Amino acid sequence: MPQERRTLEEKVKSLRSFAVLSLIAASFLMAGTPAKASPLTVSIVLTQPNPTAAPGDTVSFDATVTNTSAVVVWLNSDSNSVDAPLMLDDSPFFSNYPLLLNAGEYATGTLFTVYVPGTTPNTVYTGSFEILGGADGSALDPLGTADFTVTVSGPIIPEPSSLLLFGTGLLALGAMARRKLLA
Repeated sequence: MPQERRTLEEKVKSLRSFAVLSLIAASFLMAGTPAKASPLTVSIVLTQPNPTAAPGDTVSFDATVTNTSAVVVWLNSDSNSVDAPLMLDDSPFFSNYPLLLNAGEYATGTLFTVYVPGTTPNTVYTGSFEILGGADGSALDPLGTADFTVTVSGPIIPEPSSLLLFGTGLLALGAMARRKLLA
């Protein structure tokens, strides 16, 4: 009898193991593979991505932004960079472009501006502008990027403080020369 009992206990243990393994396998089969969402993207096409500017100029970058996704895309923010000493102003993006674009829809206008300070050396400066957004009004996923350059060419415009310093120096020299003439 004790031998029969052991066999019965072993059978019960084996049935339990089989049941546990069956539940694990069933849960994997029922879970399936997660559905992948289609990537949300926009195309940014700059009208003139490589302008030339003189020191003291402000350059406007016009663009067409197209929703290349199959669903609505929210345009929530941006990320940008430009080589120093140039300065990028992204406020046109927020005032000229809609909050969202439906599938296949596009918007056109000034995307951003770049200011070239008067003392900027003549050379080529690079930058990029990336639109952030996604499936809702709080998403900040990268949607699309546009790279650009600004070629600075022209005479450097002295800053007003430099002109003031130069003028003060000329007045001092004039005063010293007059003093020598009178003495």
